[in-house]
Amino acid sequence: MPVESGSSASSRQAKQKRKSHSLSIRRTNSTEQERTGLQREMLEGQDSKLPLSLRSNLLDLFGQIEREFENLYIENIELRREIETLNDRLTAEGQTIDGGDLTKGALKAKASHSTSQLSQKLKTTYKASTSKIVSSFKATTSRAVCQLVKEYVGHRDGIWDLSVTRTQPMVLGTASADHSAMLWSIETGKCLLKYLGHAGSGVFEASISAMSTASGDQTAHIWRYMVQLPTPQPQTPWDGDGPNECPSIRVSSTTLRSHQGVVIAADWLVGGKQVVTASWDRAANLYDVETSELVHSLTGHDQELTHCCTHPTQRLVVTSSRDTTFRLWDFRDPSIHSVNVFQGHTDTVTSAVFTVGDNVVSGSDDRTVKVWDLKNMRSPIATIRTDSAVNRISVSVNQRIIALPHDNRQVRLFDMSGVRLARLPRSNRQGHRRMVCCSAWCEDNSSCNLFSCGFDRQAIGWNINIPALLQEK
Repeated sequence: MPVESGSSASSRQAKQKRKSHSLSIRRTNSTEQERTGLQREMLEGQDSKLPLSLRSNLLDLFGQIEREFENLYIENIELRREIETLNDRLTAEGQTIDGGDLTKGALKAKASHSTSQLSQKLKTTYKASTSKIVSSFKATTSRAVCQLVKEYVGHRDGIWDLSVTRTQPMVLGTASADHSAMLWSIETGKCLLKYLGHAGSGVFEASISAMSTASGDQTAHIWRYMVQLPTPQPQTPWDGDGPNECPSIRVSSTTLRSHQGVVIAADWLVGGKQVVTASWDRAANLYDVETSELVHSLTGHDQELTHCCTHPTQRLVVTSSRDTTFRLWDFRDPSIHSVNVFQGHTDTVTSAVFTVGDNVVSGSDDRTVKVWDLKNMRSPIATIRTDSAVNRISVSVNQRIIALPHDNRQVRLFDMSGVRLARLPRSNRQGHRRMVCCSAWCEDNSSCNLFSCGFDRQAIGWNINIPALLQEK
């Protein structure tokens, strides 16, 4: 008479358990509608000052929460039963083959590893499911007013970066993959000046004091400009295309050469006498503008750099990299140049920017934005989790609002504690139609105080009004 092995018997028991459990699940699903109907009847019978539609909406939301936790509970039970069955089978096989304590220890190690993986999976599932429900509550509390004011159209390829002058006259600068950089009138949307001095593949940065541009031709250019802002006038059909008629220059006043790869970013150090550049050669260079000499080469990143930013009032530089870190370089003491490494992201750090104070905000392709205290580098003081990769962020000076441009064409606004304030409107008629690459604040302008640009070849000026109540903790 054939004898059934231990492994086959255990597997048969597991199948029977799963079968009986699946029957219980079907019974639960069949009674779900009845339970919901009873809850609605009880809700209608209770006295409340809330409108019936709002109460019904709340009931639906709480029902979603209950179903999510019920599904997680059922999945947890099934996984635990499978783990117990697997452990029983492995234990039986281990005793048959070796029968020693060493094998039992190895099996326990495997079981604990499987349990840890299960725990991590449950945590990830729980966070992903509940975050959607919580975000639905947050969206209903926003009263921020976000209006599209002006579109700046004229580039022939995607716009990588944009910035606004820090002094008068106040103009908007854009840098594009079409090998050009443009200066725009913020009020009229007309192109004032076009720079065509780069020979490489695309201009990647436009930082304005004098104008500095970084390019794929492994150089950074500094060029002087003088523009006269036009008076805003009503648009007429015979005004022309605007951007095609703007004057252009092709010769820079200074060319900075030292990098061995694409120069992806540039920014002015406080004082306006030095410029820092970031490159795909894994280094950032600090130049003297008057002499074009290389002052310092900032090395240490393990992969290509993605961005660099300077502090508005102090001699501090922060560089971001594809090695998942960003570094803080301190030039306040001429004799000592210290560097601090911030580790907290799991993917490319696309940008890191200073705020007014002792904070740094970093964005990453891991879909998170983190707020750091310069006095404590070990862990961020706030973390913002999103549903898409984050590109070059910006922080407003007065209201301390973070603008997040995303790969999924969205631009979201958060405060420094990680609370979402608003999402810029996007539809077929307005907003970006492709990836949003960069954002820049300009709170000194009354009409447009936020700008964004993207691969749809346009920059957009927004008027953002955030009530004080939304920013209070």
